Amino acid sequence: MLSAVCIGETMAMLTPDQPVPLHQATSLHFGVGGAESNVAMGLAAMGLESHWVGRVGRDGFGTRILDELRGHGVGVTGVEVDPQLPTGLYVKVPAQESDTDGGSSVLYYRQGSAASAMGPATLANPAVARLLEHAALIHLSGITAALSEGCRELTEAILAAPRQGRLISFDVNWRAALWAGQDRSVLRRLANLADVVLVGKDEAEHAFGTTDEAELRRLLPDPSVLVVKNEAASAIALLRDGSREEVAALSVDVLEPVGAGDSFAAGYLSGRRFGLDQKASLRRGHVAAACTLTVHGDRGPLPDAGELAAILDSTDAQWAAIHVSGGNFSTRKRSVAP
Repeated sequence: MLSAVCIGETMAMLTPDQPVPLHQATSLHFGVGGAESNVAMGLAAMGLESHWVGRVGRDGFGTRILDELRGHGVGVTGVEVDPQLPTGLYVKVPAQESDTDGGSSVLYYRQGSAASAMGPATLANPAVARLLEHAALIHLSGITAALSEGCRELTEAILAAPRQGRLISFDVNWRAALWAGQDRSVLRRLANLADVVLVGKDEAEHAFGTTDEAELRRLLPDPSVLVVKNEAASAIALLRDGSREEVAALSVDVLEPVGAGDSFAAGYLSGRRFGLDQKASLRRGHVAAACTLTVHGDRGPLPDAGELAAILDSTDAQWAAIHVSGGNFSTRKRSVAP
């Protein structure tokens, strides 16, 4: 089975049980969240042997994270448990019905976390070294690079290493709060070392100063493909040879957008590792993202294998007619099924 390794920070996540301001909440829901572990769980759901590498504290939050990942079929043998530093934490405040212009917001408590202590020495961990040696795919993100100098050095060491048949992907995952006061040009240098770069069109403006496709490829000439997620409109693969593939996004009744980008990454990257072409891989990404957009939380359940195959094999006209609501894929007349 193809093996994937995702490296980064996963945090405990708290959010009010009711859609009320944080100061009015009387109880908080306890979950976990992290871009790279979201991708790891998505890749496992897509049929790849998947592992997460990171660091957690020796606390209940860290234990919950490890249990959650194991429960989703993700290997955690490469995770280090820090006896002193705590697991990172974030609080997700839901959008308020009384504020139609305001979306959900996030408060981070990750400075000095166990994960921020990752560095090149992490690669000397025998369990991590074995996972990376046998991986067909290694997935990184710009979030990790912003956590600390050691995390940035770790990210660069992996990106600069000989490939030996491996594919290394880098999701920009722009987080303004993390890059405040830091040199954002680091993101361009790291991204240009990857084989596959994923970036939202809105993120590209902040990270690279442009959303123009030609300019983005000029700034990032070395990756074999740059995937631009054009919000709710489409996803575009810009290949190094100058070719271009664009696939329209599915029509979706959006419940919550959090996690959709990670789901897209898992869908697209799994397609590439299974040998699918750009169009099929982009479609796979859209399907995974649509499933997450229609649920609360960072991941939505995928269609069964037969329905997924029928969706991916649909004609362009059939694809354009698909609508997703509550995790169900349908056209005006019927469900999409084999």
